[in-house]
Amino acid sequence: MQTPSVPGRSLYLNLIIVLALFASITMAESTGEASSEAKVHIIYTEKPTDEEPKDYHLRTLSSALGSEEAAKDALIYSYKEAASGFSAKLTPEQVTEISKQPGVIQVVPSQTYHLHKPVGAGFKLT
Repeated sequence: MQTPSVPGRSLYLNLIIVLALFASITMAESTGEASSEAKVHIIYTEKPTDEEPKDYHLRTLSSALGSEEAAKDALIYSYKEAASGFSAKLTPEQVTEISKQPGVIQVVPSQTYHLHKPVGAGFKLT
């Protein structure tokens, strides 16, 4: 049994991904990284066709980091639904190396966004 198609849903998801990428790129350019400390990055990759996404992500990370053990330690999460990629804790040098790997489309620093509560004018959150 197929799930009914929602018109525009695919377009909506693609728009969200593009906007998130744009925001990440803009913030990454404005923050600058001078530290050699490992930080969480989102690595966008081509969608693997002949293996499981997590296996592909670990193989890609292993190529850049030098071992499967280092890749397993660095890998935080494998994305496989709305986008293809993974998050990993990487130093600036490792970011440079992973960026050179086949199938890697983009590497951006992970950002945390905080929502602000409206103040005044009768706003009340329940």
